[in-house]
Amino acid sequence: MKIKKNSTSILKKFFVFNFFVFIILGLFTIFYLKAIQPNLVKQRTEKHNIIINNTANHIERLQINFERETLKDFLLATRFLFQNLERVQFYNLKGELIADTNVLDLDQNVFSKSDEVFQESIGNNTTFENNNENMLTKETIKEKRNEEIKNIISRKKPKQEITTQIEENNNFYVKTLNDVIINGEIYGYIMVTEQANEILVAVDERKNFILRTVLIIGFVIILFSIFLNRYLLKPIGKLVEYTKSIKAKDEPYGRIEKFLNRSDEVGLLSRSLNEMTKNLQNRTKNAEDSSADLAHEIRNPLASLKGASELLDNTSDTQERKKLIGILSHDVERIDRLITDYSKMLKDEASLSREKMKILNLIELVKDVTEEFNNNKSVIKKNIKFKIIKEKPNGHPFSVFGAKSRLEQVLANLIDNAISFSPQDSNIFINLKSNKDTVHLTIKDEGPGFKETNTDRIFKRFYSNRPEKFGEHSGLGLNIVKNIIEMHDGEIKASNRRDAKKGAQIEVILPMRNYFYE
Repeated sequence: MKIKKNSTSILKKFFVFNFFVFIILGLFTIFYLKAIQPNLVKQRTEKHNIIINNTANHIERLQINFERETLKDFLLATRFLFQNLERVQFYNLKGELIADTNVLDLDQNVFSKSDEVFQESIGNNTTFENNNENMLTKETIKEKRNEEIKNIISRKKPKQEITTQIEENNNFYVKTLNDVIINGEIYGYIMVTEQANEILVAVDERKNFILRTVLIIGFVIILFSIFLNRYLLKPIGKLVEYTKSIKAKDEPYGRIEKFLNRSDEVGLLSRSLNEMTKNLQNRTKNAEDSSADLAHEIRNPLASLKGASELLDNTSDTQERKKLIGILSHDVERIDRLITDYSKMLKDEASLSREKMKILNLIELVKDVTEEFNNNKSVIKKNIKFKIIKEKPNGHPFSVFGAKSRLEQVLANLIDNAISFSPQDSNIFINLKSNKDTVHLTIKDEGPGFKETNTDRIFKRFYSNRPEKFGEHSGLGLNIVKNIIEMHDGEIKASNRRDAKKGAQIEVILPMRNYFYE
């Protein structure tokens, strides 16, 4: 049972992820902004408490009575203590105002606050018209404010500070009320009022900074999303369509050509997919062609088997029956060899791509393979000698990059082919030559050479130009060699010998080791 999964694009996931990130950041921002002003006000309150405590210490040290006239004199004498403050007020234990910097003959630049500044807790703002008889007088306002202070003081706990903040006339004020403690006893209360517009400025600056930051981040995310979609997600989508077209057996070529020259991971993936596709298609075509060729090659021995078996049933002659049985055996062996070699060829082609490649010394491979052939029956019977000739211009090594077992198979097939065509008491020459980029391996025999003008035909499947010994070979050897060499990015050529001597030669050209690393 197949489970169909709904696919979600990476871009959508990216946007969803950033959306939740923005929500989280937004919540933290809100909490942060809400905490800015209270924290700044708290810092200002701590400053006010220091002033109040210092004032109480001065009162205690100077032994000043906590009374109206003495406090007025104290305020006049110690006005420097309250610089940068808007207003300082003294209240007795009953909550009655007994001293106020606003009613003293002090520096007006220091104490310029009007009576309009009051506690936030008083309630609604009220406007007044001087000429309206029904409006409250200033005395009434003062009485109301004093009553409010008394209520605040009556609810206040010992050593408990009370802080209020108010915005009025485009100004922001912080007010702190705390105890005046002398010799451990509470003598009264001091209220400090300070203009603190810088707090609002600081809050606004932080808000603006965060807003700009959010806008910049959002803009960057949008640009990154566009870049991500154009240069990554769309190419990946095209590659997905490419793979689907391969699965659907549509024509895939041309769909990813514009990505092949890219130097990034998309280009690497595109080239890998393109190469894989070509390899798969080549293998598919080879399999189809091989199947057709195999069917064609099997047809002849099958026809021979059918004819021989029919004759065998209708003849009683011993010699004739023996001859027919020999034909049957020969054809069965032929079919068995064809199927065996064909299966091995397909297996070799499939396993080559999975086999580990490494740096190999071609001379060592040649020596190992020829050493094994020295014990071959045909070699011994024909008295064939192997001559290894090394040419090494400019000191270049004979190193190649490949699968050891497959290159040994190439050498074995080529040498076996040369042995088949070599006459009695002959030589097989194996020439090795290297240059900067390639290694050349040439195998020469002293046989009849090629009759064909087009020697490329010998690399086709099931081709053979020795019909008298056809049963000994399937005709797949040279085709297998060609496939292996091409999978190593090499080249193979066949021709008659070029040194004016009789015989054939097959040349293999393989890339040098450096080709794969430079």
